[in-house]
Amino acid sequence: MTRAEAGKVYLVGAGPGDPELLTRKAAALLESADVVLHDDLVAQQILALAGPRTLVASVGKRCGKKRVSQSTIHSLMITCARQGMSVVRLKSGDPMLFGRAGEEIDALKSAGIPFEAVPGITAAFAAAAAARISLTDRRKASHVTFATGHLAESEDNASYWKQIVRSGATLVIYMPGPDLAALADRLFQAGLPAGTPCVLLSRAALEGQRERRSALAELGDIGPVEPPSILIVGEVARENLKDAVFPEIAETNVFFKEWNWSRGE
Repeated sequence: MTRAEAGKVYLVGAGPGDPELLTRKAAALLESADVVLHDDLVAQQILALAGPRTLVASVGKRCGKKRVSQSTIHSLMITCARQGMSVVRLKSGDPMLFGRAGEEIDALKSAGIPFEAVPGITAAFAAAAAARISLTDRRKASHVTFATGHLAESEDNASYWKQIVRSGATLVIYMPGPDLAALADRLFQAGLPAGTPCVLLSRAALEGQRERRSALAELGDIGPVEPPSILIVGEVARENLKDAVFPEIAETNVFFKEWNWSRGE
């Protein structure tokens, strides 16, 4: 069984919120760590898995309002590790996707602190599973693009969306924000057709999960949803069975006969 090592930092993915979707390694590290520094969106059911003597502290933000600066998070991880503590830096979803893990890795490397990344189920996969959508349905999309409604500081808004839309991939937008009409307009101006199907998932894999569907042109009319939310855009989100291909009953019967024979029945 994995145990957190003294003087080491673990960048751990908490997954989408359901504790049953947490990896066994992540759960073991939570139970054995001296310190857990977590994002605000991490579910309380997951934080409850921390050991009875573990110091659990929130270093996250809500609605863009920071309580703890990123540089302070770096300092906390490094200071605790240097004092011989085992540290879990707990991030919602997967730590390597839109979680500022790159900055934290650089800080740990510069300080000479040993660290390890433990993946988690990212929100895109939780949302796709909740909406019963294959993000890479080979009949409609062969690849998928992850984007964020909060642009990187170096990105120009117009070129950012044009480049993404041009790829023709299923588009999964993390943190789409409350102004869905403005986001829809940016996607339309970038080249997406007005009829492109969209699915908005609120609190995927959490209690109170909600799903709303619309065309791109009506996205702004579906109303606000409780965060965290994620938006799936593309033909894979269209509810349409006319192109579905089902096996013939005769072929299925042949399969079962062969299967039963192989089992000695």
